[in-house]
Amino acid sequence: MAKESSRRESSEEFLLETPHHRDDDAKEPYRPSLSSPSSNTLRKKLVIAFSLVAAIPLLALVFLSRPSLTQQVFDAPVALDLDLKSYVVGPPTQSFRDNLRNDTKYITSWISAGWTNDVMTYGNLLYLAIITGRVPIIPKFIPSHVGGDTPPIAFGDVFDVAQLQNALGIPILEWHQVKDVDSQNLDDLGCWSVWEAVQHDEQKPRGSFLTDWLKLDISYTRAPDWVKLSPPAVEDRHGSFWSLATLAFPEQRTNSLLQPPYPSPEHQVSLPPDDQLLCYDYLYYIGAERPWEWELDYSPAWRFVGQHMRWTSTLENLADTYARRAMGIPDDEPTPAFISIHIRHGDFRVYCNDIPEDQCFAPLPVIARRVSEVQQELRERKGIDVTRVIITSDERDPNWWSEVRNFGWTWIDYAAERTVETHGKWYPVLIDAILQSNGAGFVGTYGSTMSTLARRRVETWHDGPTRLAKWGYPGADDH
Repeated sequence: MAKESSRRESSEEFLLETPHHRDDDAKEPYRPSLSSPSSNTLRKKLVIAFSLVAAIPLLALVFLSRPSLTQQVFDAPVALDLDLKSYVVGPPTQSFRDNLRNDTKYITSWISAGWTNDVMTYGNLLYLAIITGRVPIIPKFIPSHVGGDTPPIAFGDVFDVAQLQNALGIPILEWHQVKDVDSQNLDDLGCWSVWEAVQHDEQKPRGSFLTDWLKLDISYTRAPDWVKLSPPAVEDRHGSFWSLATLAFPEQRTNSLLQPPYPSPEHQVSLPPDDQLLCYDYLYYIGAERPWEWELDYSPAWRFVGQHMRWTSTLENLADTYARRAMGIPDDEPTPAFISIHIRHGDFRVYCNDIPEDQCFAPLPVIARRVSEVQQELRERKGIDVTRVIITSDERDPNWWSEVRNFGWTWIDYAAERTVETHGKWYPVLIDAILQSNGAGFVGTYGSTMSTLARRRVETWHDGPTRLAKWGYPGADDH
């Protein structure tokens, strides 16, 4: 799987099929599939039974220690007046530890993927914070696919943190509220390496630029093999939410310190995973019952966290301005309903193998058929006729865009709008994501996590119909 692993990491946002669905050396082209993984029935029952048994004492611990936090997992969220000042000693300090309260335990992690994947990673971190009863400290988003010359952007500049706290019923800190962003102090910290325990291609912790920006010198300890979600023989990279959660509690933490810590890169100190600030190297590949759960309607990370991650009003208003301008809506008229589209080509081209692109990717008439299905469902289910369509895509071929125009669809011309010059490099991708999420219905690209999140948002926020167009070989989306 080494060849596919390298592809997987170079792709910006891709939700791969379960690995044992295909062989890297297979003669047939890669065919995106929505089929669920096959499994041994007895083994599955044993895994479920073990998970339930393991969860009972942990649930009891969290209920007894932090009932106000955990109750939100099972009940509808209630509005809370959370004073973040009470969860740190005071203003940001030169060393993060000077700002942590002795009576409070925290949790954090790092990111190192495309932006949408990083959003999902922070969603997983917040869900772990809920089930462990800890205060999350969220780092900034790194410009992994925006440009290395672009500074990171704060989580709270993208998502409404006050609203999210009230929805989750927990306090949420950001790293710049804990440690001074201009600090030159290199802080020592012990963390768990989940990455080593869930895959075999890299025998080292997952790296992230964040630790450099935060001035952290990390000493990692390899997590136990049992944190892996799938059995050892299954080629998959996902860890288990509840297995990782057990490391937040004293007994399991002590019993899991089976290997010595690695020396930190700068100070060469060997530290066990910190108990007060629990940290993991990478939480993108995490699931409760199976891999890629953000794609599934029962996903706990989506249900209890992701759906509540709403955009800031500043970004919402900016995206609405762009949408209105693209649709030619006068200032004195309300913004009309529209169908949003996300078509991803870009780095997906590597998955076409020897198939010509015009036969690999879903043609625009196929996308138009999906749009018609969404329009029909809106008429039947909601009694509304939505004719306006806004498309977002990374396609650069001007002939393709000319064909888009023939369908009567519109888009945001960020070059003509001078968006980067006015707002910065982060804004085209942020505005695209908001426009996708605000459609009355949505049509996306199967395999793209950006489409996955847009689909979830439209279905949950607007009760809108959605479709994902399949691709990878001629006629992939025939149905």
